[in-house]
Amino acid sequence: MKDPNTLGAVEAVRAMAAGTLTSERLVLACLERIHARDPEVLAWAHLDPALALSEARERDRERSEGRLRGALHGLPIGVKDIIDTATLPTEYGTPIYRGHRPVADAACVVAAREQGGVVLGKTVSTELANRHPAITRNPHNLAHTPGGSSSGSAAAVADHMVPLAFATQTGGSLVRPAAYCGVAGFKPTYNSINGAGIKLLAPSLDTVGVYGRDVPDASLFAAALIGFVPPSFDRPAAPPRIALYRTPQWSLAEPSMVEAFEAMPSRLSAAGAAVQELALPPAMDAIIDASNIVNDYETRRSLAYERVYHLPQLSPTLGGKLVQAGRWTRDQYLEALRTVADCRRMLEDGLRGVDVLVTPSAEGEAPRGLENVGKTAFHQMWTMLHVPSVAVPVFTGPSGLPMGVQVIAARGQDVRALQAAHWIQQVLRG
Repeated sequence: MKDPNTLGAVEAVRAMAAGTLTSERLVLACLERIHARDPEVLAWAHLDPALALSEARERDRERSEGRLRGALHGLPIGVKDIIDTATLPTEYGTPIYRGHRPVADAACVVAAREQGGVVLGKTVSTELANRHPAITRNPHNLAHTPGGSSSGSAAAVADHMVPLAFATQTGGSLVRPAAYCGVAGFKPTYNSINGAGIKLLAPSLDTVGVYGRDVPDASLFAAALIGFVPPSFDRPAAPPRIALYRTPQWSLAEPSMVEAFEAMPSRLSAAGAAVQELALPPAMDAIIDASNIVNDYETRRSLAYERVYHLPQLSPTLGGKLVQAGRWTRDQYLEALRTVADCRRMLEDGLRGVDVLVTPSAEGEAPRGLENVGKTAFHQMWTMLHVPSVAVPVFTGPSGLPMGVQVIAARGQDVRALQAAHWIQQVLRG
């Protein structure tokens, strides 16, 4: 058997069912990997190895007695540090909450534990899940950003420290780190995973999602939390009907992404997919400005306590954003929401006759340096439109780092998005 920490979630579940792996051994292997690598990658905010091993031994005892909790039984999971945990500190990526100990787990953590998951630890988040960079580095090249705000979760999964991890997205905080770190990131339909107990920013946007090594792993995790029946990835799926959509932000794509994206249709068609280009009405371009207004307006209010009482402890990046966000009036905010509603209808029309849209998952590979977490291009509109999105690594950039696409389906069509994403990744990765 491979080193247990290198197993994906689906592989680990099968090994535990076959009796060739225990949860304790898997957790111990993950902890050993963290000990070896995290001094460089810096993906973890809080760890309690004794607690994680104790939970793993309990899962093993339950298995030996025939008492499986659910699909995640015995799997270690990383929890982004804006998600409350009663057994570990939750500091939201800011010194304002240093040492904070919630009295209860967030709803999504309860759901994971109810399904048998083992909380391995808390992964690093950027400051209050905003754009000021955290300490985490890209495990593929430590001189490059892992993206944000779900920096630690993506880096930990990519570096074989944990098979699964929670992420959240307000703009591009889930998809961008997945793209930069080369893991599968699944942002489900808005509000599919309950957000209670999470330090939310913009209630109209905030979406809880997951990371796995590949699409089947992410699907296993999400299905256990949400309650849908995961698709079977063991048998070949029918080639999907695909619309390639460059989005209003295509001009921000780097040359390497443009070249890879434009070479993609012939490969997908050769594998049997029906591929077409999609051009949505020019009015769809308004979604970018509208989502910026909604994000600013709602975040300023969600972080009122931090803004009013702790502004000096915020970074200039976030503090400046919160101050500047005061320029938006209530009327401008309501007009932005009307624009979003119009764009949702345009997207619904555009999706008729196709299964999924495919767009870049970021402008290119992870930028060099840790001073920023990357652009919001290619992410924010899908968060605002509340549709499921699956980010998959399928290309390699000029520096040898991952690049990818995201696969988008209509609201509620999460299984369709996952199936198509898996098919596309298999074709493009060969």
